[in-house]
Amino acid sequence: MKKLALALIVAAILPTAAMAETFQTVVPAQSTIGFNYKQMGVSMDGQFKRFTSTLQFDPAKPEQGKAIIEVALDSIDTGTAEGDEEVITPTWLSIAKFPKARFESQSIKALGDNRYQVTGTLQIKGKSEPVTMPVTFTKNGNQGVFAGKFTIRRNSFAIGEGSWAAADIVAAEVGVTFKVSATAIK
Repeated sequence: MKKLALALIVAAILPTAAMAETFQTVVPAQSTIGFNYKQMGVSMDGQFKRFTSTLQFDPAKPEQGKAIIEVALDSIDTGTAEGDEEVITPTWLSIAKFPKARFESQSIKALGDNRYQVTGTLQIKGKSEPVTMPVTFTKNGNQGVFAGKFTIRRNSFAIGEGSWAAADIVAAEVGVTFKVSATAIK
């Protein structure tokens, strides 16, 4: 009788373990990182064209997930050549000294309905700040899409120094949006 009970328990657990999926292979062509801000009251949008990421996410065990994203700051597209040239200078992003921005998660908390709260550290221009963001996860077969947005204060990262530190021409808040597409392994 004990052997039968043990066999039933093992049989019940094995299908669940076999169904576990870990999303970890990011598909760059289907992923985006964008930003928006206001300049003289006008809403402006831009994006970063290159980034790398390390991802480990099992929807059955989200608290064990991990995400690291490194953005190549020289891949910035502000919408104008003049803006692209200006933003890479020491006053703004200082990409010669700080070529990458980096986010590393510390915790992922399930909120229900494919919504999560991701907390981690964002590093830009040698400055680190904690960030908490809402993220949605949509699964379609072995493909998953993580999407979210959060806001940073550019002065926290010394983005726009000197006379540009004031928020009268360029707003203090910058919105960051992302969509990261990844495939799963079983």
